[in-house]
Amino acid sequence: MSASPLPVDLPPAVAEWRASIEHMPADASPCRHLPPARWTAIRENCLDFIDRFGVEAHRLGWTASQLFGVHPKHGTLRAEWCGALMVHDQRAREVEFARVVFEWTSAHRGKQGQRDGVPIWKFAKNGPDR
Repeated sequence: MSASPLPVDLPPAVAEWRASIEHMPADASPCRHLPPARWTAIRENCLDFIDRFGVEAHRLGWTASQLFGVHPKHGTLRAEWCGALMVHDQRAREVEFARVVFEWTSAHRGKQGQRDGVPIWKFAKNGPDR
């Protein structure tokens, strides 16, 4: 888990993002096609992103689906449904209006063919078709 101090007055959406990811088990992948070790890295990077960039991402209009979304039945297997943080196991470097920047790449919102998935915590809670 990230050691960054949390702002006391997080917007409710950002607080929900953090609480939802934090309550997901670190060692149990919510998607059958996502290896547990990769899920652990993605989860850790999501928490780090929220701690460092969550307020700014919210201000810029990023949604839970755009950041943490996955396909409602197939999870991370369908990349065109995945949010920016669900396809990378690298830490984000910055957030901009239309993209999240990683060390070697970036993830864009609103690109052609992109679909809005369900936040991964809802996918896990609803019992995906495993």
